[in-house]
Amino acid sequence: MNDQTKETSTLDQLKDQTNSVAEETESVESLQEESTKEAEDVGQVETTQNEEAVDETALRISELEKKVEEAENRYLRLYADFENFRRRSQLEREASEKYRSQSLITNLLPAIDNFERAMQIELKDEQSKALLNGVQMVYRNIVDVLKQEGAEQIEAVGQEFDPNFHQAIMQTNEPDFASNIVVEEFQKGYKLKDRVIRPSMVKVNQ
Repeated sequence: MNDQTKETSTLDQLKDQTNSVAEETESVESLQEESTKEAEDVGQVETTQNEEAVDETALRISELEKKVEEAENRYLRLYADFENFRRRSQLEREASEKYRSQSLITNLLPAIDNFERAMQIELKDEQSKALLNGVQMVYRNIVDVLKQEGAEQIEAVGQEFDPNFHQAIMQTNEPDFASNIVVEEFQKGYKLKDRVIRPSMVKVNQ
C-alpha cells in the first residue's frame, strides 16, 4: 500500500470519527433541550401549585377573620346585655331598699285616717278629753315614725292643683281663692321620699 492510499484511509477514518462526534454532540444537545423543557414544565407545575396553595391560604385566613369578627360582635352584644341587666338589678335593689317600708305605710294609712277623724269629734267631759289627748299622742308618734322612714303628708289646701299629687273630686267657685287652687282637703295624701303612695283627695277652685 502506497503513502497516498494510507493518507486517504486516515482521512476517511477522521471523517468517520468527526461525524460520530457530531452525532453524539447533537444527541447530547437534544437530551439537554429535552431536560430543559421537562424542567420548565415541572417549574410551571410547581408555580401553579404554589399559586393555588397561596389562594387557598388567603381564603382560609379570610374565613377565620370573618369568624373572629362574628365572635367579637356576639361577645360585645352579650357584654352589653349583661351590663344592662346589671344596671337594672342595681336600680331594683336600690329602689327596694329605698321604698322597703312602702307596703307597711300603705297599710297604716287607713288607721291614720281613723285617728284623724276621731280627733275631730267635739268632746265636753274631761274624761273624753283625756282620752282624746291619748289618741293625739299615739297619732303624733305614728306620724313621727312615718317621717323617720321618709314618709310625709302632701300639702294641699292653698296650693296650686297638681295632678301628680292631688286628686280632684269636686270643683267650686270661691271668690277668696285664685283659679286652680285647692280650697279643701277630704283625705290627706302621702308620699314616700320622692314617690307618691296616695294622692290627696281635694276640692279645687275653678
